[in-house]
Amino acid sequence: MKSNNFIERSIVGALTFLKDSIFAEEVAQGGGFLQSLDPRAKVIGLLLFILQALLTRNISVLFFLYALSLLLVLISKINLGFFLKRTWIFIPLFSLFIALPAIFGPGEPLLIWQILGVKFSVTHQGLDGAMIFVMRVITCVSFVVLLNLTTKHFALLKALRIFKIQQIFIMVLGMCYRYVYLFVGIIQNTYLAIKSRVGIGVQYQRGQNIVAWNIASLWDRSVGLNEEVYKAMLSRGYQGEALAWNDFKIRTRDCMWLFAVVMIIWII
Repeated sequence: MKSNNFIERSIVGALTFLKDSIFAEEVAQGGGFLQSLDPRAKVIGLLLFILQALLTRNISVLFFLYALSLLLVLISKINLGFFLKRTWIFIPLFSLFIALPAIFGPGEPLLIWQILGVKFSVTHQGLDGAMIFVMRVITCVSFVVLLNLTTKHFALLKALRIFKIQQIFIMVLGMCYRYVYLFVGIIQNTYLAIKSRVGIGVQYQRGQNIVAWNIASLWDRSVGLNEEVYKAMLSRGYQGEALAWNDFKIRTRDCMWLFAVVMIIWII
């Protein structure tokens, strides 16, 4: 039963990933503001906002940048609830727990109480530092997620070439992205095959054998697929440098977007 529960959790996780990825792809194909921009201009603009959030120590500026990210979410026609769930879960919450001890750091006491003879005090400097840290994390995460949601994956990878990133790294990232989808399908098919042949109730030892055999089988299939893909690349003329068709065009709205980003950062 434990192995069966493990398989259930794996297939649910795979389906969740596939559902979120499909929804994100639909968002990237939408008619919102950020979706209409050239990926290169979009990457530069959002990275400038991220750099501003990383360098500033003004909590008001961080609140403004976070509010700006939410405004971009709305005008890009992204569901606000879906966006908040993707940005607040795990990383920002984890950073919040990390920042909690900082509020008791040295500085001017803001709140004092005593528990079991131990004196605790929340300091003004500690609270400001914790708020800046958490807001910096959530702001940066929001802009990164916004970039990911509003840009098609292959377009985002091509846009990274403007930073002179080696083509081999971008190609590996693209292939890994496609492999994930492939293996999600394999996991689904494997689970359905096991369920149709074995059923729901499985003895613990037999379940372990089934899971171990399928892990080994998946590894063997991935190695074989790797060889087949590489041979297919060689047969099509691959010589160490992948070529990608670049159909990006800088338009007036892209220039206006970059000008607005620079002006906002200059005003800040």
